Amino acid sequence: MLGSGLLFTVLNALLRGLAQQLDPFVVQFLRYAAGALVMLPFILRAGLAAYRPKGVAGQLWRGAVHASGLVLWFFAIPHVPLAEMTALGFTTPLFIMLGAILFLGERMVAARWLAALAGFLGVLVVVSPGLSGAGGPYGLVMLASSPLFAASFLITKALTRRDPPQVIVVWQALTVMLFSLPLALLAWDWPTPLQWGLFLVAGMLGSAGHFCLTRAFSLADLSATQPVKFLELLWSAGAGFLIWGEVPGPATLLGGAIIFAATSWIARRESRRRR
Repeated sequence: MLGSGLLFTVLNALLRGLAQQLDPFVVQFLRYAAGALVMLPFILRAGLAAYRPKGVAGQLWRGAVHASGLVLWFFAIPHVPLAEMTALGFTTPLFIMLGAILFLGERMVAARWLAALAGFLGVLVVVSPGLSGAGGPYGLVMLASSPLFAASFLITKALTRRDPPQVIVVWQALTVMLFSLPLALLAWDWPTPLQWGLFLVAGMLGSAGHFCLTRAFSLADLSATQPVKFLELLWSAGAGFLIWGEVPGPATLLGGAIIFAATSWIARRESRRRR
């Protein structure tokens, strides 16, 4: 889960830049088309039979739900300030934990909820100085994508009970690409050679990130993995310092300390519980 957060942090920064240069729905389609392309060598080496799921309907449902969330997310991303996007995105783990209890029968473990709420508090400490509401109605659109992404991850957890992570990742790329194609065609614009290269990088980052994510879901209760997601804020702050020389302020340091303490505590507790 930690590895997926690192990969998705870089991916989201790359996609945000591309969505400001090309139509967001074209970016959505090409990101997943590239994800399918980078998996092609693995498919050819193992054979098509190795990537045949035990139930196509579940894969299609997952792709449709995830694509629906992406439509809202990509529609809003060029218009929502980064601080607000961060805060809104971190509502997804709370939806996931609630859904895991209601639909997957996971136990309501108080420690996981405490860690998740502490992580969310840490995020609010960091981003609250920049929450201006400048995103307007686009902020609500982005917020609406969170429960859809949560539903997608709940379906993914269910799929890990019968299919290995690499099969789920490949079918996610194929189904999201399929469902994204109509909107992309309506606003099609050919990328430049540099943008084609960046999409290929995005495909590699996304496929690797979703593999890590799916692997984590197959190894642990869904609700146990969610507090770790809040560490993505630390990765973002680190990337800002290394790439753009942005020095974290006091709010970032305080919020980061809260997030780090919460995730470290729950990770240690879950490790002991599993032993």
